[in-house]
Amino acid sequence: MSTHDRHLRVGMVGYAFMGAAHSQAWRTVNRVYDLPARVRMSLVCGRDESKVADAADRLGWDGYTTDWRRLVESDEIDVVDICTPGDSHCEIAIAALAAGKHVLCEKPLANTVEEARLMAAAAARARADGVRAMCGFNYRRVPAVTMMRQLVADGRLGVIRHVRAAYLQDWIVDPQFPLVWRLQRDRAGSGALGDIGAHIIDLTQFVTGQRISGVSALTETFVKERPLPTGSSGLAAQADGNGRATGPVTVDDAAVFVARLDGGAVATYEASRFATGRKNALRVEINGSLGTVVFDLERLNELEFYDATRPAAEQGFTRILVTEGEHPYMSAWWPPGHIIGYEHSFTHQMRDFVEAVATGADPTPSFADALQVQLVLDAVTRSAEQGSSWTEVTPALAAEVAA
Repeated sequence: MSTHDRHLRVGMVGYAFMGAAHSQAWRTVNRVYDLPARVRMSLVCGRDESKVADAADRLGWDGYTTDWRRLVESDEIDVVDICTPGDSHCEIAIAALAAGKHVLCEKPLANTVEEARLMAAAAARARADGVRAMCGFNYRRVPAVTMMRQLVADGRLGVIRHVRAAYLQDWIVDPQFPLVWRLQRDRAGSGALGDIGAHIIDLTQFVTGQRISGVSALTETFVKERPLPTGSSGLAAQADGNGRATGPVTVDDAAVFVARLDGGAVATYEASRFATGRKNALRVEINGSLGTVVFDLERLNELEFYDATRPAAEQGFTRILVTEGEHPYMSAWWPPGHIIGYEHSFTHQMRDFVEAVATGADPTPSFADALQVQLVLDAVTRSAEQGSSWTEVTPALAAEVAA
């Protein structure tokens, strides 16, 4: 049997917003990329039988179950894809790794540092037996972001001095928006900080090759009580019609912090779900001694690049359209100039994960990488609780880094 005849049988836990995005990627990845293994979408899991049955049919899964333990323990599953709220990541991931399943887990890795440490340790143990684990920070796989990293790694920006990152949304700006799970600490771990702040923490560390070493932060919860939901799906929800049943919001609505990176750069970060008019606005700017590069998710196929080494009369920001076959991930898609979108970052994520698992390589970001992001989130939270005091990021242990 050739490597192309090998199948990786995937079981996915969760089927809402991220589950739909992952399903699209699993359906697409072998149709676009020539990989050493073929994906089979075997089983999807959810608690509500009628809803998960509908999801299996709609999203393209062979079957469904309401018991994630059945999925994890099945001899018919090779890969477990975790798309649930953060409060269940740790239990599912550790059980899957112990059962010899490769694991892809959505970000943030866990709700607490303690859980993330347990998951990184479990990944390190499983790795010794050839079992792989990866955390799903999909924005790394946007071609323009990967090219951004290449520009920095190739020295085109010189010494990195400044990092500016913001991720802004407005989907809960209405105080009557219901109290969904993302607004509850016991389910989500944190609010804007962990939900979207984790993305820009990982993205900037990925692009610069530097890690955040210390922070000074503040967080705010603008609406502290919300109507209880009668139903929800993804980022949409319905509230109790009479408006009388409410519950407390126990996470941050916004987080802002300054940081120092271990390579000497200074940085500012902002994550908010109260930026009225901003739907999914992620923007990163890197300033170096020889140039600047800028990425804006709302212009996903482009980079702005300033090359200070050019003659003074020729200097200025250049727009780079990242759609050429020579650009990261793009050779399998469309002719030059034909743009791609949000969903493609997940297809690229699955491509890298399948290739790593099939060839015995270590996929990135690893659980150890995701633990480091969790340690930054923890430092931000501790700083905000202590009046924005300067707070060092706790380093991961050597055994955890090896994961």
